[in-house]
Amino acid sequence: MLGRECPEPPLPCDAVFAEEEWKAVTIMAKRQPTPEEPPSLDEMVRMVAGFGGFLNRKGDGFPGPQTIWIGLQRSRDFATVIAAHKATQGLTCG
Repeated sequence: MLGRECPEPPLPCDAVFAEEEWKAVTIMAKRQPTPEEPPSLDEMVRMVAGFGGFLNRKGDGFPGPQTIWIGLQRSRDFATVIAAHKATQGLTCG
């Protein structure tokens, strides 16, 4: 709701999301390295909702609570996997 209520000036997403969360979402959504600056809260909510099935078409408006909720669950999974990968770098099996 904060992204919807405060569109101008755009709030950075790190006002709501932890650094590892917004970085994991941008990596998964854009398939690129993370930017130096966090995306806006509106852009972040739309990326998260995309993981919950939001299509982000021109006339779709703001995503609903169910798509955001599902997307938040998947986003937390992404952040967990990236943290686990970083923790195991340099380790070998067997």
